[in-house]
Amino acid sequence: MGSSYSTSLAFALPNAPFCSLSTATHSLHKSNPRSLLNSNIKISQTHNSKPEKNISVSLKSSNMSLNCSKVEQVKTYDPLGIDPDLVQKLAYDALVWSSLHGLVAGDRNIQWSGKIPGVGMVHAPVALLPMSFPEHYWRQACELAPIFNELVDRVSLDGKFLQDALSRTKKVDDFTSRLLDIHSKMLEINKKEEIRLGLHRSDYMLDEQTKLLLQIELNTISSSFAGLGCLVSELHRFLLKHYGDKLGLNPARIPGNTAVIQFADALAKAWNEYNNPRAVVMVVVQTEERNMYDQHWLSSTLKEIYPFQLKTLAEIDAEGELLPDGTLTVGGQVIAVVYFRAGYAPTDYPSESEWRSRLMMEQSTAVKCPSIAYHLAGTKKIQQELAKPNVLERFLDNKEDIAKLRKCFAGLWSLDDSNIIQDAIERPELYVMKPQREGGGNNIYGDDVRETLLRLQKDGTEEDAAYILMQRIFPTVSPTFLMRDGICHQDRAISELGVYSAYLRNKENVIINENSGYLMRTKVASSNEGGVVAGFAVLDSIYLT
Repeated sequence: MGSSYSTSLAFALPNAPFCSLSTATHSLHKSNPRSLLNSNIKISQTHNSKPEKNISVSLKSSNMSLNCSKVEQVKTYDPLGIDPDLVQKLAYDALVWSSLHGLVAGDRNIQWSGKIPGVGMVHAPVALLPMSFPEHYWRQACELAPIFNELVDRVSLDGKFLQDALSRTKKVDDFTSRLLDIHSKMLEINKKEEIRLGLHRSDYMLDEQTKLLLQIELNTISSSFAGLGCLVSELHRFLLKHYGDKLGLNPARIPGNTAVIQFADALAKAWNEYNNPRAVVMVVVQTEERNMYDQHWLSSTLKEIYPFQLKTLAEIDAEGELLPDGTLTVGGQVIAVVYFRAGYAPTDYPSESEWRSRLMMEQSTAVKCPSIAYHLAGTKKIQQELAKPNVLERFLDNKEDIAKLRKCFAGLWSLDDSNIIQDAIERPELYVMKPQREGGGNNIYGDDVRETLLRLQKDGTEEDAAYILMQRIFPTVSPTFLMRDGICHQDRAISELGVYSAYLRNKENVIINENSGYLMRTKVASSNEGGVVAGFAVLDSIYLT
């Protein structure tokens, strides 16, 4: 079932896939790259098995604002009907536009591409055209964003709930245990986060059978691609502006995406609330990051407003100092806001140095994005706990808001539910096993679900507390064109919508609570995982229908 026909168009550009503007201009005078494209088309066919279901900038405002205003009903388009010559033109223009506008990433095949800016750049993996998405579900996802913001904030204030919910996980998951230890220390000293900042992203899939928009996860730390996601929307709008008549597509139906501006604005307002003009925003980064340009878009936008610096966890440990009044300094510079683009995975803590810096930051008066409590509120186990009956009522009062959240919850279970475990063993294709990890490549699918559950039963340990079970979502499979490493190929794909949101409050004063742009990721339907940096998915945008 679900086999698919895949066509690849390989574009062999002269000398290198990415060159300077002067080199590109010189090549255009010497030869016609479009003719080179035509003479280097490589067509291949693949048959994909049944699709797996869960994946885990222009800085100007665009034609359609983010308020999800109503658009008239339109027909969806069929990529299979696009003339191959037109596909070649679209792909070439997309590569040029991406190169000229910073829609780039580090090439994994080039040494230092994740360490030194400008070395080994390649266009970011993208869909050639936007993915059709029904307006009704788009508006629903936008409306959910501020409700989830409020939920995360309320959960973060309930230290006992976080500690109790993750108590079994702590016994078998060293990483979660270390995070909980830091959280416990903050509870012991009665540490209060009066200024709380959250930059979140809630990810969804549209289930084909139930016609429900179901949440995959809520990211509360290092919600990536606010920068490059905005650029993809601009790229698609550019292509439709020039080729929309031939495609029958209107660029105005791509929603505006100002995520990078809104994230920078939230960080700047948090800096204002800290109320120290000598302080800076500190972005915590990994030692090697091929996705650095997404971070630099945000940093560049922020730099136009307020001072900032980039530091690794190890550098913070070496250069940081916690003053008696709780002020955090790094390299002699007072830190107002700590924005984590690292620290979400065990690999970010190779030594005790990194853990010391995390604890020092939590003990400080700096605004943390996220705080340790916000970080824990975004774990898979807390997501599963919140889906239990009557738990949302513990944190939210508005019954309509509670109903909206429940409507988007997929089935979520702990591994102490024997009936669900038995069903998952018998029908593993209907479930996904998730550990308490962020990033792609961690989930368990298909027959591996059965084998893992049987092994856990046989071992009789508490390792099962490291996982949750989630209903597998079956989204609509659509034909599309995917571009990676200069190659455009046609395939059957599924998409995942992420809606960014920003939340800032100082004591009882809520300063920001809004949806803040979006991220569409599309992947080949036969792939289990969906991380863009991990190589499973591409960046995309939305075409409202």
